[in-house]
Amino acid sequence: MAVIGVIMAVPALISFYVLWVISMLLRPLFILSVGLLLWNFPSTVLKFKQVVNTLAYMFFTNDKKYKKLPEVDMEDFKKHERKTIIFVRHGESCWNDTFNAGERKKVDFIKGFIPGLILAAGTEVYLGLTGRVDSWFYDSPLSEYGIDQIERLAKFLKKPGATTSEQKDLAILNGTSSTSSVLISSNLRRAISTVAIGFRSRLAQNPTQKIVIHPSLQEISRNPDTLSITPVGKQVEASWIEKSNYPHVAGVLQEQCDMKYHIGNKSMSSNGGKRMAAFCDFAFTRDEAALVCGGHSLWFRSFFRQYLPEASKHTAKAKKMVNGGCVAFELMRAVKGGKGVYIIDESTIRVVYGGF
Repeated sequence: MAVIGVIMAVPALISFYVLWVISMLLRPLFILSVGLLLWNFPSTVLKFKQVVNTLAYMFFTNDKKYKKLPEVDMEDFKKHERKTIIFVRHGESCWNDTFNAGERKKVDFIKGFIPGLILAAGTEVYLGLTGRVDSWFYDSPLSEYGIDQIERLAKFLKKPGATTSEQKDLAILNGTSSTSSVLISSNLRRAISTVAIGFRSRLAQNPTQKIVIHPSLQEISRNPDTLSITPVGKQVEASWIEKSNYPHVAGVLQEQCDMKYHIGNKSMSSNGGKRMAAFCDFAFTRDEAALVCGGHSLWFRSFFRQYLPEASKHTAKAKKMVNGGCVAFELMRAVKGGKGVYIIDESTIRVVYGGF
């Protein structure tokens, strides 16, 4: 009986010693982690605020709740202004890489989901403990694959253009057209980096030219990757990926980004409808005839839904633009009752690169 008792006690003893060893190993790690968090107290506070903001937006935001604009009367557009708008969707972000299949087969995405999530969480913890104002999830930056997508866009921009229409659009994108243009971006890092990488030749040839950062283009969503982490009055910081492998991006972000319109993250009182209307108003305050806009899939699709005629069945209202895609169109403005009213000229929508 004594032997049986000893045998039965073995699992309990093993469990005790295993837990004891684990606790001995975890204790210094815990102490070190707390020490690092206190040492990097400002970034710890910032990370805490990001968590609070995320919870607030997830439960209380009305970002997607806005009214569809009433159908415009085309009679009002007998006298109107026009701007050429070219939407450029950002490359795949770290958030996309973790939670969306993207161009991967669903089976491959499912197989890699848990390992990918562990990598993402581990990176987030590392960035927090080392005091970096950076994140995998918040204001998610371009992933390695996303940067590769934008490199492909940059190569495309160097091509001569197959048609007259494409040649004109490429000239606008490259800043070599007689049609004046400006580079604009959402205040989210992946969009800004997309413009910085995709249009680096244009920016290098024109060192005084800047990417205008405008809050109206901030993505329409409650997810944490759509919340800006760049403080008011500060330049955009390159992500850890860009600092390690694409150092030229940091220079553009520091020297060639116009932050005067940056007001921080979107407010709880904001919504997609308000920001799209603000973009339209802003577009027609610019002296340039064309605006090249780095931005986001939901925002772009929502814009087409909001400003194309109700009867339009265009693909742009149903599908998202692909990562790195470029789509051009003419935005029309008329004045009614002292206020600007806007509509997209559907006949002018054209895919420059990638499409939907």
